[in-house]
Amino acid sequence: MAAGQGPGPTRRERFEAAQRRRAAIVAATSTAFVLAALVILVPMAPGWSKVQNSFFNGEVLAKTFPQLIDAFAINVMIFAWCAPAIAVLGLLIALARDVRSPALFPLRIFGAAFTDIFRGVPVILTVYLIGFGIPGLGLPRPWNSPYIWGSLALILTYSAYVAEIFRSGIDSVHHSQRAAALSLGLTERQVMRDVVLPQAIRNVVPSQMNMLIALQKDVSLLSFIGPVEIFRQAGVFKSLLANFTPYVGAAIIFLVVTIPATRYADHLMARQMRDRR
Repeated sequence: MAAGQGPGPTRRERFEAAQRRRAAIVAATSTAFVLAALVILVPMAPGWSKVQNSFFNGEVLAKTFPQLIDAFAINVMIFAWCAPAIAVLGLLIALARDVRSPALFPLRIFGAAFTDIFRGVPVILTVYLIGFGIPGLGLPRPWNSPYIWGSLALILTYSAYVAEIFRSGIDSVHHSQRAAALSLGLTERQVMRDVVLPQAIRNVVPSQMNMLIALQKDVSLLSFIGPVEIFRQAGVFKSLLANFTPYVGAAIIFLVVTIPATRYADHLMARQMRDRR
C-alpha cells in the first residue's frame, strides 16, 4: 500500500455502493419507461388534437404569457404583506395558548377558539365572508378594498395553522430546560424569550416553509372577490380567446416559483433530520 494512502472500501461499503447503483438504474429505467408511454400513448387518444389546441396552444401561450407574469406581481405583492403579518400573529396566538398564569387563562381560551374556528372553516369560505361581508358595511374608500379584506382573510386563516406549528415547536423544547432556566433566576418571560423560542423557531422552520408555499398558491383565491391577480387574468384570457392555455401558463409560473421553494424546504427538513441523529 502506498504511503499516506488509506485502506480501500470495506466489503459492506462496496455492497452498499452496488445497491445504490442498482437502485439508481432501476429508478431511471422505470421513469424513462413511464415518460415514453405517456409521450406515445397520450397523442393516440381520439380527442388529443382538441385537447392540445385548447390547453397547449403555443400561439396563445406566447400572446398571454407576458401579461400573466405582470398579473403574478399582484400575487407576489399580496404574499409579501401577508407573510410577515401571519408570522407575527401566529406566534402571538401560540404564546397565548402557552401562558401558564391562571390570571391569563382567558388568553388560552381565545387562542384555542381562534385556531379551532379558522382551521375549521375552509379558506375560500373565510375569503367570501370577510371579503364581501365587511365591505358590505358601506365603508368609504380605501377601506372597502377587496385587497385589504381578502388579505385579512388569508392572514387570519394561515395564522391559525402557523400558530399550531409554533406551538408544536414550543412543546418540542424539553420541560427540563424551562426548569433549569427558572432555577437560575430567570422569569417566565425571559425563559420563553431567551431559551424556548429560539429553539422552537429553529425546529419549525421547514414546516413554516411549506406553509409559505401553500400561502403563495392560495393568494389566487382572492380572485373570487375582485383582485385581478394571475388566476383571474388567466380567466379573462380564457373568456376572450375561448382557450384554456392561459391557465396552463399560470400553472407554469406557479411551478417555476414553488418547485425551488419546495426543494429548499425538503433540504431544510433533511438537514434537520441529520442534525438530530
